Amino acid sequence: MRLNYMKVQPGSLQTLLQLEGYVKKSGLDLKLWELIKIRASQINGCAYCLDMHTKDARAMGETEQRLYLLNAWREAPFYTEAERAALALTEAVTKISEAGVPQELYEQVRKHFDEGEFVNLIMAINAINCWNRMAISTGMVPGEYQPAASK
Repeated sequence: MRLNYMKVQPGSLQTLLQLEGYVKKSGLDLKLWELIKIRASQINGCAYCLDMHTKDARAMGETEQRLYLLNAWREAPFYTEAERAALALTEAVTKISEAGVPQELYEQVRKHFDEGEFVNLIMAINAINCWNRMAISTGMVPGEYQPAASK
């Protein structure tokens, strides 16, 4: 670890936790949220977050098969249409400088999520992207995390 941002600037952690708290209270399906966290973390290459969120997803009952194939979700038949829309949005927002969020994708997502849910998805995607960037920038090391249920 390069530095412990939580000790150096405790307010930074509190800010991230507030964003996380907003998403938790939003009503977004928690299993879907874990898929979003994992997919964004795959794109960003955040080993710490991948370790954490795959463990959390397993603890919530997510299958190994769906976790192993998440980076190839377009080709795998194990995801619902709503999950596919959310995963496509996750990729677009995570890589927003490449193509933005095209109108076609917005319409695809809106078939499954109302306006408020769309905003909550964006907040969830932004939250994990922020966590990824903090973890990668500060050199957080994966491996020690255990889900709350197994601590």
